[in-house]
Amino acid sequence: AADGEEALAALKPDPPDVVLLDIILPDLNGFEICRTIKADPDCRLLPVILVTGLGDMEDRIHGIEAGADDFLTKPFEQVELLARVRSLLRVKRFTDELERAEHVLLALAQAIEGRDPYTQGHCDRLSQYANALGKRLDLDAEDLTALKRAGFVHDIGKVSIPDGVLKKPGPLSSDERSQMKRHPVVGEQICKPMKSFSLVLPIIRHHHERIDGSGYPDQLEGDAIPLTARILSVVDVFDALTTDRPYHAAFSREEALEEMAGEVEKGWWDPMVFAAFRELISEEGWEMPN
Repeated sequence: AADGEEALAALKPDPPDVVLLDIILPDLNGFEICRTIKADPDCRLLPVILVTGLGDMEDRIHGIEAGADDFLTKPFEQVELLARVRSLLRVKRFTDELERAEHVLLALAQAIEGRDPYTQGHCDRLSQYANALGKRLDLDAEDLTALKRAGFVHDIGKVSIPDGVLKKPGPLSSDERSQMKRHPVVGEQICKPMKSFSLVLPIIRHHHERIDGSGYPDQLEGDAIPLTARILSVVDVFDALTTDRPYHAAFSREEALEEMAGEVEKGWWDPMVFAAFRELISEEGWEMPN
């Protein structure tokens, strides 16, 4: 690419495996381009080698802060360039495998959702609700990403529950309730090998806990329940109330919020999280996800 703008434009249609990036360019400098690449969710895992004639420590610090993965100082030997490219290609293959594994998990979660016609779209709505509420509560980018992922995979452990239990229209027996209460633990076990899911695992395990300790699987109380799990709990209950289920017809938004307000008084949901969610969806212009 002749300049920075051309380089950034070339990333989207056919992403490369490694970016060799000069610092001195006609328009944007290499630090700015690297920072842009690393800020884009679709490109942030692309390895970037800064190739430059600048050799002082300050420039290397700027490069590290911009997200560069490696540095090469001109003039360089071709063998060194090839060695660095091969090294980062190995890293890229590893991250690609992780991304494919993540996509498989998300596909599995959607397949599980598809077993029950009453929950169609539930995961996508939860992902949107949780992300919006997380932003309202000023969570950082990593927690917002965890909430998005958890919205999709929080019920992945239901793969272990028979259809007869999962779709039962009437009350569950004691044994059936025990099976149902195991799904957060099973879901955590399924996702545990994914290193990139470290912040997602507590949400999966604890999204059925209650502030008063009456939830499951660990009967956690109050702030012992991770904030991200408390966020998902609130949006999960709201979505369950406002959609048709075998055991109830869909509530209106107002009816659902009133029902949940009563449950907050019982000590089930975090009052601060519920208040923020109520404000969020009551704002003018807010549209519920489809």
